[in-house]
Amino acid sequence: MWLHHPAAQRGVRAAVAAGLAWQVAVLLPPLLSEYAYYAPLGAVIAVHPTIADSASAAWRSVLAMLMGFALAYVVYELTRSVPDALTIALIVALAIGVEQWRRLLRDQAGWVSFAAVLMITVGAGQPGPYVLRYAGLTLVGAAIGVLVTAVLFPPLQLTQAVGRIGGTRAVLAAHLHDMAETLREGRVPDPAEWTERNRRLDRSLDRMRAAERQVERARLANPRARRWKGRAETIREESRAVDRVAVLVDDLTSLLVEFHPHRRGVDHAEAGTGWVLADALDGLAGVLTTPYHTGDGTTPDEREARIARAVDALHRLVGLVRTSTVSDDQGFFALGAVAVGVHRSLSALGAQERQPSTA
Repeated sequence: MWLHHPAAQRGVRAAVAAGLAWQVAVLLPPLLSEYAYYAPLGAVIAVHPTIADSASAAWRSVLAMLMGFALAYVVYELTRSVPDALTIALIVALAIGVEQWRRLLRDQAGWVSFAAVLMITVGAGQPGPYVLRYAGLTLVGAAIGVLVTAVLFPPLQLTQAVGRIGGTRAVLAAHLHDMAETLREGRVPDPAEWTERNRRLDRSLDRMRAAERQVERARLANPRARRWKGRAETIREESRAVDRVAVLVDDLTSLLVEFHPHRRGVDHAEAGTGWVLADALDGLAGVLTTPYHTGDGTTPDEREARIARAVDALHRLVGLVRTSTVSDDQGFFALGAVAVGVHRSLSALGAQERQPSTA
């Protein structure tokens, strides 16, 4: 459903908050109601993907505005004998300096210079009433924005996180499949090609990690957090498992690209090192793309079959390592490291063979 999309949810919340803010503002005394349009601005500023982000944006935005107003007023009063152009230039320069206080103002820092310029160009004649109208109505609107975010399907960002995890799983699996094909064809992996593939994987991982952090932040002060606690924790565990596997896969790729164990002394004609390695990588990819069991444990399901194939391929790889000799050949050590990496990856994914239930 389209309402499950974070952007659609935020759009609905922002629209409702802006309308409510306007309606509240026009009911205030004339001093404020004549400038009611500032309230919807505050509402839109405060509507963010999470309740915590909405509250943070609300108070930081108003604080930044007040800092800009105060800065402009003080500088204006101290430079009355200076040409207006120089006064404005000085105010903007100082405001930009204040905006560097990112630890306090964060993404709302830009409101300092915006408010300072408004004060000097629009509100200089009546600084007190102007600050009350602008900052006061913005604060009213922001409070309504936070309230609407908390009440109107407060977001937990679960759907987006699940999608990011699934996307990263797919990228990792494709990465492993492509490497397996390279090994089966007996080719030497091209370092430049796999460096670029690693960059694409890194971008996917960054998006997944950001989505996981968003879920954790969305749980703060969220009335739905308790209900979805189990699902949120599962997403966190799954994201971190995929993250660990990605690190291991990056190591596997580096080992295969640098040492070419399928082309060195450990590759015996009867052993088929390249094919054994390829089967292990394909087995891991299959487990990655089948993250959940679909049965009740009494009969094998697709994930069970994928795990069995992956474990069987790993056993053949371990057997190849055991029957190979070191002979000071770095390919041998790379082969062993790949076996360890595949084993750790399967463990991180919880890929243990289950025994059918006898109950």
